[in-house]
Amino acid sequence: MLLLLGLCLALPLCAGSLEEAGTWGDTSEQVGLRVPRQVRLLQRLKTKPLMTEFSVKSTIISRYAFTTVSCRMLNRASKDQEVTFQMQIPAAAFITNFTMLIGNQVYQGEITERDEKPGGQVKEKRNKTTEDIGEKGTEMFRASVVLPSKDKAAFFLSYEELLQRRLGKYEHVVSVRPQQLVGRLTVEVNVLERSGIAELEVLRLQNSRRKGSGSGGDDSGPPPSTVIHHNETFAHVVFKPSVVQQAKIAQNGILGDFIVRYDVNREQSIGDIQVLNGYFVHYFAPRHLPPLPKNVVFVLDSSASMVGAKLRQTKDALFTILHDLRPQDHFNIIGFSNRIKVWKDHLVSVTPNNVRDGKVYIHHMSPSGGTDINGALQTGIALLHDSVARHDLEDRSVSLIVFLTDGKPTVGETHTLKILNNTREAARGRVCIFTVGIGDDVDFRLLEKLSLENCGFTRRVHEDEDAGAQLIGFYDEIRTPLLSDIRVDYPPNAVEQVTRTLFPNYFNGSEIIVAGKLADRAKDRLHVEVTASNSKKFVVLKKDVPVEPRWGGSGGPGDPGPQGGGQEDPNPLERLWSYLTLKELQSSWLQSDQEQERDRLRRKAQALAVARRFLTPFTSMKLRPAPQTHTPEATYGLAGMSAATGPETVMQSLWGTHLQPGPALKKPYDPRIKISKTSADGDPHFVVDFPRSRLTVCFNIDGQPGDILRLVSDHADSGVTVNGELIGAPAPPHGHKKQRTYFHAITILVNKPQRSYLEITPSRVIVDGGDRQVLPCNQSTVVGSRGLEVSVSANANVTVTVQGTVAFVILIHLYKKPAPYQRNHLGFYIANGQGLSGNCHGLLGQFLNQEARLTEEAAGLSKNPTNPPVPEAGGRSKAILKVKGHQVPVVWKQRKIYNGEEQVDCWFAGNNAANLIDGEYKDYLAAHPFDSETTFGPGAPRGL
Repeated sequence: MLLLLGLCLALPLCAGSLEEAGTWGDTSEQVGLRVPRQVRLLQRLKTKPLMTEFSVKSTIISRYAFTTVSCRMLNRASKDQEVTFQMQIPAAAFITNFTMLIGNQVYQGEITERDEKPGGQVKEKRNKTTEDIGEKGTEMFRASVVLPSKDKAAFFLSYEELLQRRLGKYEHVVSVRPQQLVGRLTVEVNVLERSGIAELEVLRLQNSRRKGSGSGGDDSGPPPSTVIHHNETFAHVVFKPSVVQQAKIAQNGILGDFIVRYDVNREQSIGDIQVLNGYFVHYFAPRHLPPLPKNVVFVLDSSASMVGAKLRQTKDALFTILHDLRPQDHFNIIGFSNRIKVWKDHLVSVTPNNVRDGKVYIHHMSPSGGTDINGALQTGIALLHDSVARHDLEDRSVSLIVFLTDGKPTVGETHTLKILNNTREAARGRVCIFTVGIGDDVDFRLLEKLSLENCGFTRRVHEDEDAGAQLIGFYDEIRTPLLSDIRVDYPPNAVEQVTRTLFPNYFNGSEIIVAGKLADRAKDRLHVEVTASNSKKFVVLKKDVPVEPRWGGSGGPGDPGPQGGGQEDPNPLERLWSYLTLKELQSSWLQSDQEQERDRLRRKAQALAVARRFLTPFTSMKLRPAPQTHTPEATYGLAGMSAATGPETVMQSLWGTHLQPGPALKKPYDPRIKISKTSADGDPHFVVDFPRSRLTVCFNIDGQPGDILRLVSDHADSGVTVNGELIGAPAPPHGHKKQRTYFHAITILVNKPQRSYLEITPSRVIVDGGDRQVLPCNQSTVVGSRGLEVSVSANANVTVTVQGTVAFVILIHLYKKPAPYQRNHLGFYIANGQGLSGNCHGLLGQFLNQEARLTEEAAGLSKNPTNPPVPEAGGRSKAILKVKGHQVPVVWKQRKIYNGEEQVDCWFAGNNAANLIDGEYKDYLAAHPFDSETTFGPGAPRGL
């Protein structure tokens, strides 16, 4: 077997080295009759490996994205054939796993330290994009394997990345380029942001630069078949085009980039700090600040290689950029080839005349000569230093160089290390250099290091019809500096292993991210201090931030704790911290020119990457055969599983719950569950639905705090009992009630096939069926065994399913700032009562499977034979309800259910449901939460 990532893997089927790859299979030259070209084409089409499935699933939790790619292929040919899986992934992403299934054998990836000898390992060799295989900002992962005739192969690739905020938005980009039309093609993206999602949009498919790819029709809006569901904190996006829809976009199977773009809500000026299990992440992105003046020197390559479209498009982009400069800014222009040509001997202010003259100077630039990168940078830095020394510039301003080139140094100093040293010594940390590499021949590594060492960043611009727009987009990221000299401080004894805390500049639309560990988990607050300069003054922001968990277990006494094997629960904030730390170690390693320091940084990065399963330049991936009893999903690992499921089971896998997801999570993203109206919710208000009679009846029960009400009593038959405990609260002012009561706890006893106890409160669910489990309600998870399943949708609802025939949904009502008369409470809904017996009783249970009708003697009711009576216009809204042998006066009214999301019409029975329910209120009081006794037995009168 051959896996082409630049190396031959040490797998059982490997037949030779990489150099021998061309001799495998039926590759010998055969002399024979000439086969017509049309026949050869049909033969190739018929035997080309068939991709039966291409699936990408991403889950983004607090800007950190877990992505899994699944691809299944079939060799239809009558001989062994090479099949290739390839995927463009973001350049900033780390691969965390790769698994292959060849026939029935699973090969599992294992991240190891990178050896000097490459044999038997997959190295981090993701080919840089080229005109033929890649797109901007991505790298290519490719794997090839020789597959036996009629056999199947499956590839599973997972990677992780921290989304960067640019121009006020986060973008998650998924490459959809399977290279052929696919029968089952799916892209699924889940976004979970605790602070709230703002401005979610799905862009049209972005065109490939290769022919035969397009947008498939309309240039705006999401691509065909895209479905979007979202609420305040969660979004679920699915793109699932049919083969016909794929063909309309691109018949060659290169559809383009599927892009989900969004931002988050921001409230605190100090930023958003999230804490989970000893790790914290601090997001800082202030808004509504006056911009800092900027001093910009544009350094433009005008060597001979820039001839044609490259120079023309660069000039057009600079014309637009000059017009965008603000009156308080200063600028200058340098053109360089083998000579350095400076427009002015100092920086000039932004005036209409200066902008016009600058455009004229750029317009007359002509390409010629070589490329003196060192001389151009030294000249630009000296211009900025001289202007500062003469006090020509604002005291609180930002000095920048925008450096554009398409090649490598060919004139003057050409040694890369000397260019870097010269630039670093000249800039002295006071000038930030932002570099742009144009085309594919540029020394991108040099530009990257120039920016990294001088507080800037680099971008690659490809040569195509959109190069000018790419340049303008690059400048837009730095056009509005809001703060400079930013420092983020935490108490030294409160945090440890913190990522970078000093930042030279903050540009509008970007984001500063700091992550670390809490040194003392017992502390409930973290002091945060941010200092910076803006255009007016020195800014100091201070705040003590609560560090209780915002969307996960705190590790306290009431949390589940580690699950199985003594391993700690994985943590998305820990993954994010590891990612940031590795990126910073790589950056430091890249910048360092001391061999001993580079070796120390390499070993530190290597240890962290192996421990966290990141494939980096310092690590390799070995493929090992997994035990035959394992499936790809069982051996795939954390990152693969987390991306392969929705946020509910993402939380389950990330925090280590050991039970499998169930059908209750098929549509977890919509908390407004559409179920039976039969319920007890609110103060509490009861609703009973009679579907066969097409009637809905409602009533109130005015109980006392501490009372435990029997809601469903079917212990003798189905073995199910449901009780609800009340808590009290003051009545609203000017109301007719003396107090309010709510359900604070719902307890469920299941006696068949074995005894299990469940206690549900707004904060936790306790499941005790022999092994006691405590599930926090702010964490989505699913547990189940022996016919009982409990599904928690974070801070929304709990679904309990018994034997697949009985289902209850408990809504969780939480208040951020409760009024004096409000309490966190529960609502109880019967979603499926088919498994409950005809002897079922309780305040709600006694009405299940019953019929009811209204007497027609009541005045003012319409007599529509196909619908139950309803009040006519101007008529009285009273009637007599007949149910279970009772005759009950009722009035017509409206009531809100399902967390206030739906309004139902119902016939209201007053007087605390007297005459409607069997017996009296006291007959429905339980002695304790799991009391299964009932006053009413099988002999009680039932039916009409």
